[in-house]
Amino acid sequence: MSKRHPVVSVTGSSGAGTSTVKRAFEHIFKREGIVPAVVEGDSYHRYERGPMKEAMNAALAKGENFSHFGPEANLFDKLAELFQTYGETGSGQKRYYLHSVEEAAEHNARLGTNLEPGQFTPWETIPSGTDLLFYEGLHGGVQGEGYDVAGLADLLVGVVPVVNLEWIQKIARDNKERGYSAEATVDTILRRMPDYINHICPQFSRTDINFQRVSTVDTSNPFMIRDIPTPDESFVIIHFRKGAREKWGIDFAYLLDMIHDSFMSSPTSIVVNGGKMGFAMELILTPIIHRMIEEKKKLA
Repeated sequence: MSKRHPVVSVTGSSGAGTSTVKRAFEHIFKREGIVPAVVEGDSYHRYERGPMKEAMNAALAKGENFSHFGPEANLFDKLAELFQTYGETGSGQKRYYLHSVEEAAEHNARLGTNLEPGQFTPWETIPSGTDLLFYEGLHGGVQGEGYDVAGLADLLVGVVPVVNLEWIQKIARDNKERGYSAEATVDTILRRMPDYINHICPQFSRTDINFQRVSTVDTSNPFMIRDIPTPDESFVIIHFRKGAREKWGIDFAYLLDMIHDSFMSSPTSIVVNGGKMGFAMELILTPIIHRMIEEKKKLA
């Protein structure tokens, strides 16, 4: 970890809502005048879209497990290298995974390339002068043989819904954005399950703070529900890892006073209405980021 060049990592499973946390951080960065080096988790996948499908089909033909959740499909060592290099120097290598035609056009214009959706941009050096590294993706807290991404983050935030809600969100998103049937998405969920258990879930025991969304409406059979429960139809459990409260100066009395109808469900957890999730995130994370930047300035 590095106080001179802080690393902030947001980790969450597919469809978990990490984009909500990303927006909260964007608001904080803009309000506080902070310049982040933003890194997307997808850019540290091992394969582009076409080769990934080929590798997946080859694994299936052999009866082997293979998914975007596991180490075989990712560059965990390179991600750990980025965290370490940035922490030491304030720089490092990054690239972009092109999700759409719009993203491809943007980066082709910037780089003078002719890339298509599903491909990576070339590796490029993070410019000097950024205040911190901000990672958002699937694997911001992974650990394994030859890599320890979690141990290199100064602030590690987890975002995870209860599993039924996660499946509902994924089925709905895949249908709307990618045209997948519910049956196709269920096949993907089943194929990913071993990697989900072995490589995604353990991350949330290493995080400093977890935001877990819990539905307050019936989601007993997520494969038959087509409407994602709204924020007001859910609670968010905010859990602070042992030691995180002291490390970041978390004041539960202040949070309970500021967030209407919030309550504590354990000595380390506070529960808020789902509609207050973004507000609660900014309330909790702003002073933490501010403290990081102040320590960075002192060392500089």
